[in-house]
Amino acid sequence: MKILIIGAVGSGKTTLARKLAKKYNIDHYEIDSIVHDDNNNGKKRTETEQYEIIMEINKKESWIIEGTLRKHLDYLLKLSDKIVLVNTPLYKRKIRIFTRYIKQKLHIEKCNYAPNMELLKQMFEWTSDYENNRGKLSNVLDNYSDKIEVIK
Repeated sequence: MKILIIGAVGSGKTTLARKLAKKYNIDHYEIDSIVHDDNNNGKKRTETEQYEIIMEINKKESWIIEGTLRKHLDYLLKLSDKIVLVNTPLYKRKIRIFTRYIKQKLHIEKCNYAPNMELLKQMFEWTSDYENNRGKLSNVLDNYSDKIEVIK
């Protein structure tokens, strides 16, 4: 089973992916770690490099990829057997983003980036932008209604 979990920053995608990966013994990948090279100070990979990584992952019988869907990665929708849209309310996402930031600063929670005020501000902007662009995402997902499951 090839599962794509998508949603806004702070929606619970990573938590869900980790739980499913553990329960079903499936490898789990974060879109952010495909887009950004964690071994190279988070430098952004080219779209070709990202595609190659995803095609390598796709050779596996089963996988879980989670993250915020980027326009240039929409082919992931076609590769997936199941698309899970985590549709968490904005207020809850904002609380989670702030809580995550505090946990990361206190080294209670691990992350692949350096938590700072600028990134915290960006995350709040990204989750608000997600709300504003929800209609565009719905239009894209309409083509895949047979494989979508929405979780609130």
